[in-house]
Formats: sequence, structure tokens, C-alpha cells
Amino acid sequence: MKKRIANWGNYPTIESYEQKFSFTGELEELIDKNHHFIARGNGRCYGDASLASTTISTVQYNKILSFDTEKGIFECQSGLTLDSILEVIVPKGWFLPVTPGTKFITIGGAVASDVHGKNHHVDGSFSNNIIDMDIMLSSGKLITCSPEVHPDLFEATCGGMGLTGIITRVKFKLKKIETSFIRQKQIKAENLEEIIRLFEEYNHYTYSVAWIDCLKKGRNFGRSILMLGEHASLVELSQTQKNAPLQLPKKKQIVFPFNLPSWVLNAFTVKAFNFLFYLKNLKKEINNVVSYEPFFYPLDAILHWNRGYGKNGFVQYQFVLPLAAKQGLIEILQRISDKGLGSFLAVLKVFGKQESIISFPKEGYTLALDFPVKKGLMEFLDELDEVVLKHGGRIYMSKDARMKAKVLEQGYPDLEKFKTIVKKYNPDGRIHSIQSDRLFLTSN
Repeated sequence: MKKRIANWGNYPTIESYEQKFSFTGELEELIDKNHHFIARGNGRCYGDASLASTTISTVQYNKILSFDTEKGIFECQSGLTLDSILEVIVPKGWFLPVTPGTKFITIGGAVASDVHGKNHHVDGSFSNNIIDMDIMLSSGKLITCSPEVHPDLFEATCGGMGLTGIITRVKFKLKKIETSFIRQKQIKAENLEEIIRLFEEYNHYTYSVAWIDCLKKGRNFGRSILMLGEHASLVELSQTQKNAPLQLPKKKQIVFPFNLPSWVLNAFTVKAFNFLFYLKNLKKEINNVVSYEPFFYPLDAILHWNRGYGKNGFVQYQFVLPLAAKQGLIEILQRISDKGLGSFLAVLKVFGKQESIISFPKEGYTLALDFPVKKGLMEFLDELDEVVLKHGGRIYMSKDARMKAKVLEQGYPDLEKFKTIVKKYNPDGRIHSIQSDRLFLTSN
């Protein structure tokens, strides 16, 4: 069926023939009859990575295949979403090994983006926990791959934006938990210098993330709130929490009913939001025990929060810089502040070391910012790209909707190796997206 689709940023929007399947045989038929296509999960990547004139949706291919509750091994079809997985594993005392800031992505999307979370500096990205997976190639052939079997296909699929084939099955390891609660610590930092020092001081915490005020100037430039967390043990719970230590959070969701007018999003409103958000913590440090939901997925409580950026949509700009490139972080934040293009949601995290050919994470600081699409934005982001490259960084493809091919080439030193593997398993470029065409990753 032809329909107008967009990913989470609502930019760009395109007309696409969306086709769905529930069984492997149906997928084989779709691959056989469509000359060009890209797989698409729940549409929660931000840019154009899973957009094409023909999309094959995996959302109906969403069955649990096995769950070893003793060893914590989970196996499912690629269209199953993280929230559905959590509903099954948490009551049994297990948690996702790595999770991004939303639970509404499919497991196939988690692999294609090789998602990271607040614990990358400790546990790495999602691909570190995959045992094996099945991929259907553009030829219709189904291949099982792992770090040991067809390792080139495995490595190019993790973070490869769906260009090697359609992921159909994933088996991965879970994280053991005693309760469904998080022991949380929040610390206010007066400026960028302090937040970086706090990240270093508390690097032993499994989970860490900071909200950062990207418009504040002067001595409070880069003021932030650091949020740290550990899975709480039974003895750390209140008596009420101990009554149901592995309970699932109650589903309380607010619906964002319509797109906000573009004039609502301006430097004044962003400054006002940042002022209130920073002051909400009355104390320098707050320690409490909370459900995992508000810690990992605060925005999931607001359905369609992306409408807050208006009908033109928004671009999430996420980059990583080496640990030693603090000056690059300062320069980018300074440019954003000077331009008055502040983001409501500016999130800073630390990555640990990771060796991969196309996955985004590398050791350093990663900052994600949301910018509403408006005149002059793309040119401004081109300027930021140059700063990122100058300091040895790179851009996250899963969030990208506008990066130029040369920026990708300079940021990913193993890009040619990735292209060679894609050509091997997708020789005619039948699997491609708007993004892969823009970045010259596929030929068709």
C-alpha cells in the first residue's frame, strides 16, 4: 500500500509502498517481486535510514522464539519491540543488556543501528551481546551469522543501517537483575568543566548520562545535571517496593495531540525550559530509588512528543569526539549558543572503547541535540560537521538526515571495507535507502 511515511524526526517525509509480512515465505515473495527496497521497523530512527520508495515492514514479524530463564538467553523475530521484550523478561529477573532512550524500537532496528545506552563505557553497544542472527539477503537466501560464522556479514550488519539484508531473527544475552528498580543519583554541575570532571569521578557507575544547557553563557556555560544509576538490590528498596520487587511500571502516558506552531520553538522558550529544568533539582545532589521506566525512558511517557517540533519536523544531531577533544565540545556548544539554536533535549554521554567497521560508538564524549527544521539549519549543521571532523569525531548515521558523503568518509576510516562487504551480500544494490543513496553506500 502506498502511503506517506517519515521516521521519528518527521523529516524527510516521502511516499512509499509499504509491504508487510508475518512468515518467512511471505518475505521471500516480497524480496522476489520488489526490485528495490529497504527494511523498516517501528520508524524510530530519526532520519532517512529506513526510507525508500518501497519499504518492507517487519512489525508483524514479532514472535518470541525462545527464552532461557536460567541462562538469560532470549531469541525473537526482528519485528518484536523492546517494550514487548521487557514485559516478558523483567518479571523473570532479567533486563536488556543495552537499551537506547526509547523502548519502542524493534530488535532488528536495534541491531541495524547497533544501539548504545547509558552504559556503553561499561557494557559496550548492543552488538556485544548478540549470540547469532539470521539475515535474508537480496537473493532470498537466509544466512545465520555470528562473530564466528560469516563474521564479515555480522560486523557489517551491526550498525550497517539494514544494507546487508533483512534481519529476521536475533538471539542475544540478557542482564541479570534482582529488582526492576534503579538506585539513582543526580548531581548538578555549574558548568562544562564540572560535568566532565563528574563523569570522570563517577565512571565506575554502570549507567551515566547528563542533560546539558546548551544556551547558557559565561561562568555557567554548559551547566548540566548528571544522572547516574545502578540496578537496585532488594535491600535497597522501600518496604512498599519490596512487596513487588520485579513489578513492571504502570503505563501512564500523555499524548501530544498536535504539531506545535513553529514560532513556539525559539531561543526564549528553550532558555525558559532550560532554566526550569536545571532548577527543578533544589539540592546539589539527590539520591533515590525509582522504577526503570523514568530512568531509561523518560520521553516514552509522552506519546508523539516529536510533534512538539512542529509540522516541518526536526533533525537530531549526534556526534562523538575523542576524550582528549574537549575543546571541540566547547567550540560546538559555543557556536550553538551564539546562534541561539538551543535544543530542549541536549544529552551528553561517555563511550568506552569499541572496535567495529561501521558502528557509531568510539571512545569519547557523545552529544545529541534536537533542532527544528528551519531556514539556515542545514548550513549551520554543515559547519558543525567541520568542527566534528577537525577534532577526530564522527556523526551517527541512525540519527542523520542530511550529512554529506565526504563527512561520512572522513569519520569512518573503515568505510571502504564496509562498502565491500555490502557489495558482496547486496551485489546489485537492491537493498537501499534514501540515506544510502545520498551517502553513496549502495549502487542501484
